[in-house]
Amino acid sequence: MDGLLPNVHWGEIFKALGETLAMMSVALVFAVLLAVPLGILMYLTGKGQLRANPFVYGIVAFIVNIIRSVPFIILMIAVLPFTGLIMGTTIGVAGALPPMIIAATPFLARLVEIALREVDHGLIELGQSMAATTRQTVIHILLPEARPALFAAITVTAIALVDYTAMSGVLGGGGLGDLAIRYGYQRFQTDVMVITIAIQILLVQAIQYLGDRAVLRFSRSRRG
Repeated sequence: MDGLLPNVHWGEIFKALGETLAMMSVALVFAVLLAVPLGILMYLTGKGQLRANPFVYGIVAFIVNIIRSVPFIILMIAVLPFTGLIMGTTIGVAGALPPMIIAATPFLARLVEIALREVDHGLIELGQSMAATTRQTVIHILLPEARPALFAAITVTAIALVDYTAMSGVLGGGGLGDLAIRYGYQRFQTDVMVITIAIQILLVQAIQYLGDRAVLRFSRSRRG
């Protein structure tokens, strides 16, 4: 193995993998906490919905679309002062988290809005006929019915965050991306590049598998 991979130091590989998993996990948790309410807000204030408000929807959708339209690597550079202010550093795992959360939140929020729109409107009308409040409709009808689509959206976002962790390596964000750039690219160590790519592929496949299982499980429970 050492002859095939002379530049690969597994201790550094596993450390980088841990950093990648930490960045992805923390960013995903914060993105979910921020994006789900934001997606619900966009759904409720959309045209023809329970709390239709073109003004509020227009402002929120405009901000979401602006952030989503900025490439992640440019967003990272743009928010460097903000990152340094709240994290005390612009490099490493801590330095990568703010731009990852900022990028993932509007991305997931839009997917949450789409998931909620797919809920059968007849169920919402049934809830209204039973005098359900907006809060009750969201908690007891919209979110339970949209669970499979929501888990699919979270899965897509988690995979996007894996990509973000790799791109954050350009600015010293840590993780597998940083390792691939410092050793695989800058030092021309092809074996390191190949290993980091292989691990990224396996990680994405694992996330997709778990996400698909969750979607299937909640799809069955909803039918049951």
